[in-house]
Amino acid sequence: MGDGLESPKPSEGRRFPHAMLHEIYQQPAAIRETIRQNVEDCAIFPRSLQAIEPALLAFKKIIIAASGSSRHAGLAGEIMMEDLAGVAVDVEYASEYCYRSTHAGADPIVIVITQSGETADTIAAQREALNRGAETIAVSNVPDSTIAREASVTLHTFAGMEKAIPATKSFTAQLTILYLFSLFLARRRGRMTSEVIRAHLKSLCEIPPAMEKSLGSWDAQGASCARAFQNASAFLFLGRGVHYAIAREGALKLKEISYVQAEGLPAGELRHGPNALVSDKLALVAIATRDASDPDSTLRYRKTASVLEYVKSHGGKTIAIASEGDQEIAAIADRVIFVPQMPELLLPLLEVVPLQLFAYHFAVMNGHDVDNPRNLVKAVLTE
Repeated sequence: MGDGLESPKPSEGRRFPHAMLHEIYQQPAAIRETIRQNVEDCAIFPRSLQAIEPALLAFKKIIIAASGSSRHAGLAGEIMMEDLAGVAVDVEYASEYCYRSTHAGADPIVIVITQSGETADTIAAQREALNRGAETIAVSNVPDSTIAREASVTLHTFAGMEKAIPATKSFTAQLTILYLFSLFLARRRGRMTSEVIRAHLKSLCEIPPAMEKSLGSWDAQGASCARAFQNASAFLFLGRGVHYAIAREGALKLKEISYVQAEGLPAGELRHGPNALVSDKLALVAIATRDASDPDSTLRYRKTASVLEYVKSHGGKTIAIASEGDQEIAAIADRVIFVPQMPELLLPLLEVVPLQLFAYHFAVMNGHDVDNPRNLVKAVLTE
């Protein structure tokens, strides 16, 4: 599949020094196209899932198998499906699925996620799931890939060709598909009316323009944060709930292209050992957004703010991703990048972009090839 995506307004007429930066700027178009191709008059996946209709009525749980960035999308998808549709979801490393899921509960649906559709571990996980009699749903960016051909059904992302090795627009397109699938299940299971689904879809469609409006400022702020923390030798990324998946993805992006140690953790785990690492040599990146209309989101936010205060009291240096207008976090963190207000489960689509830009600028400032990091390939073709 060719690129087929127009760059959003912030990139019109702009020459990009790296494919990775261009692809970061293409994310609004990738999300918009993924929605357009999978939603028809508010009907989600109107034809894509017909082949597994009996399983969709009978399944007891969902297992997600994926690796790398795709697994992080799966971690966010787990919470989306559990919160919106009320289904039980387990997320496995694709490389572990064949070895530790032999006693999985009866009648699962197995979702396998891979940008290329050729990731060896994920293909092996799908083949094992099919051998066990499970129906599989492949989420892939390449329609004629091995995993798409062998799956029971396929849900396609429409991110266009991704030339840089680090996943950017393919990741946010995967989040979009998983959010849509969560809404599909919620409607199918009678947890949402068609009017509520329409409202959720309206909020999802607000993501691309919000992202387009913010990309320029995120780019500048990502560069500023990278300069301020250029000499840091290690990073901890913290998030709670659905944001933990984004903390992991932010850490992976930085690790992949900068070769510094970076780890994503649940924010509440910092004081259970990792706080021993807090020093002037370590930078902490916290996702501290909130949906003020969601009591659970507000509680997570308050707990995350207390972690930032703790780190500050111990001399740690912090970067925070926060919701627009949040002066409390601005007063605590050394640097803050704001994202637009959004419902809790849609915030990850926005949060990850400034983290991608921070990783990009940090790597470039330290002289690394962001499009072709050492030892990495776009698709891992051998187990």
